[in-house]
Amino acid sequence: MSSKKKPKIIQQNKKETSPQVNGEEMVAGKDPKASGGSVPSGSTMDRKALAPHTKASGAEHSKTGTKERTNGNTGPERGDIKHKKRKVKEAAPAPPTEEDIWFDDVDPVDIEAAIGPEAAKIARKRLGQSSGSGSLSLVKEQAFGGLTRALALDVEMVGVGPKGEESVAARVSIVNQYGKCVYDKYIKPTEPVTDYRTAVSGIRPENLQQGEELEVVQKEVAEMLKGRVLVGHALHNDLKVLFLDHPKKKIRDTQKYKPFKSQVKSGRPSLRLLSEKILGIRIQQAEHCSIQDAQAAMRLYIMVKKEWESMARDRHPLLTAPDHCSDDA
Repeated sequence: MSSKKKPKIIQQNKKETSPQVNGEEMVAGKDPKASGGSVPSGSTMDRKALAPHTKASGAEHSKTGTKERTNGNTGPERGDIKHKKRKVKEAAPAPPTEEDIWFDDVDPVDIEAAIGPEAAKIARKRLGQSSGSGSLSLVKEQAFGGLTRALALDVEMVGVGPKGEESVAARVSIVNQYGKCVYDKYIKPTEPVTDYRTAVSGIRPENLQQGEELEVVQKEVAEMLKGRVLVGHALHNDLKVLFLDHPKKKIRDTQKYKPFKSQVKSGRPSLRLLSEKILGIRIQQAEHCSIQDAQAAMRLYIMVKKEWESMARDRHPLLTAPDHCSDDA
């Protein structure tokens, strides 16, 4: 070979060597310096090799993740919170039913404290309390309306004589054990009335014009009370104006019941006082009503019926209920 061709061969070899080194780096993924090859500093491969590719990718990934977390609303939305609340409400225990509240003669206030307001509401309903009021009713709803083993009597009176100081019967009312009225009649006066006592008795002249004869009322009332427990307040006054008598062992007078007297701290408590303090019911706010007074006396008796009858049996061991009385007592 001539000397002129040798430089060309050397130059060609140099050109061929450079791509081999570069190809070796690309295939093997090795650093050109480690493999002993040389790469021009201004080449594209040099810039790629020196660029911090891994760090750049991590930064971009971090930024992307941040955007996703920001735009993804990872916190709970309002709809999710409401849904959770609905689930909590659905998981709450079912309210009690009437079958669950099977016990009687228990103060609804005590039931509410022990079980809850729903149970107290059912108890008030069963005892005759209206749902919108805070006190017991004197009549038990959907109860038996006939004669029961115990009947409550009350008599309204008017005044006769020169100053109207003498009392005569003007109206007689009887209720059963559930407060249902089973008898209510006005009585025609046997002598001129000098004081109707309307502010207290609620009696007016027109009430007595169509009244029943006293003898008829006496007979009817005596027949109803025969063999039954008689409940009332200060019954000796009512029986006196009706000219009737009743076995002492079958009388339940709320004025004379010692536990009541101790509870209200009065030796001769009025029916109004007993009703307000024990039943939580205000009666006789204006004119009296013999039906309401009889109902209040009966309600008081029912509240302590078991204890009262136990005391009565201890005093009168032979006391028994009449065979012809209703079992709905």
